[in-house]
Amino acid sequence: MSVLRLESIYKSYGDTPVLRGIDLEVAAHEVIAVIGASGSGKSTLLRTINLLESIDDGQIWLGEQDISDPRTKPDAVRARIGFVFQHLNLFPHLSVLDNVTLALRHVLRVPAATASERGLALLDRIGLADKAQEFPDRLSGGQQQRAAIVRAIATTPELLLLDEITSALDPELVGEVLELVRELGAEGTTIIMATHEMAFARDVASRVVFLDNGVIAEQGTPAQVFGSPQNARTKEFLARFTA
Repeated sequence: MSVLRLESIYKSYGDTPVLRGIDLEVAAHEVIAVIGASGSGKSTLLRTINLLESIDDGQIWLGEQDISDPRTKPDAVRARIGFVFQHLNLFPHLSVLDNVTLALRHVLRVPAATASERGLALLDRIGLADKAQEFPDRLSGGQQQRAAIVRAIATTPELLLLDEITSALDPELVGEVLELVRELGAEGTTIIMATHEMAFARDVASRVVFLDNGVIAEQGTPAQVFGSPQNARTKEFLARFTA
């Protein structure tokens, strides 16, 4: 069964079309890298999946549920999807541990002691157990983004969405964040990541989707898309990274 299925998704802002008929099916344990130029619709695509943006037409299925049905409760859907944003979005007034366990405690109603135990185990896994009681501004950018990823997976979501999660980081911090994503993918987490890290997409993704002006211009395995792209726009886009 598909974890996610998008059928003819259209989205415009005013008179400007952003998504123009997106069809995409994501199987369990797939790692999908969505690549494309700025303004191609990558972030909007992820935001529509998480119901942060409404669609103009089409259907979005999460498992067997049509989550684009207007009767859908967005918070119930978001409890099933982890989302890590481009810009750091940890709550500055909460400790790192409280950030990580927030959804466990307030959405899934997990007892505080059980949530803290899971949160500490996850922080220990990424080497941040000693920062559990610190506030986010005491962490480096890379540590904050890793903590944000851990917060997103604390609820064991069916799908993890990552939106250009390294774009706000200094180059020396990018590696530690990408390594965590690599580990999650290897463990079977279903991931859709919008990324400009071409080498990482080539090494980690099971499928690469090239988004161009709101349409999927090409998709395939990393070897197919990066090694022998068929679409002229794909070739032009990738040439910028290999020139």
